Amino acid sequence: MIEFTSSEIVTGSESGEIIAVCTSPQKQTRKTDVGECVVKENHGLVGDAHSNPETHRQVSLLAQESIDKMRDLGLDVHPGDFAENITTTGIELVLLPIGSRIQVGDETVLEVTQIGKECHNRCAIYQQAGDCIMPREGIFARAITGGKVKTGDKIRIL
Repeated sequence: MIEFTSSEIVTGSESGEIIAVCTSPQKQTRKTDVGECVVKENHGLVGDAHSNPETHRQVSLLAQESIDKMRDLGLDVHPGDFAENITTTGIELVLLPIGSRIQVGDETVLEVTQIGKECHNRCAIYQQAGDCIMPREGIFARAITGGKVKTGDKIRIL
């Protein structure tokens, strides 16, 4: 596991909380907050279209603080609307280096594999606001260990 000293942590906080756990059976759609889900090792969230052992983007995370930026633009958006699996608060996800490991809940460990993404098709959010936060501030991870994750669980940098 990657360990950081307090001077190496660039997020301003070593821990945060899960605001929502979201899944969708189809790709390129908004996800529904299911409250809790099982993360399968080297797959992702059970029942989610992005759960796949052959990709490095098994789980997507977005901070509530990023969603709030879009709300400040006048959009009525909520957790899952940006197709993220896990919505967090209290950790600046986008500042985590690739390779960072984070623990979600009591059992699940994720490893950050990608910060942001290329947006090939302008999503509905972009069409409404002229911008979308997920390509810049969303992060992607692979599931190192599985387990149950749920709203209210702690998330912390390992």
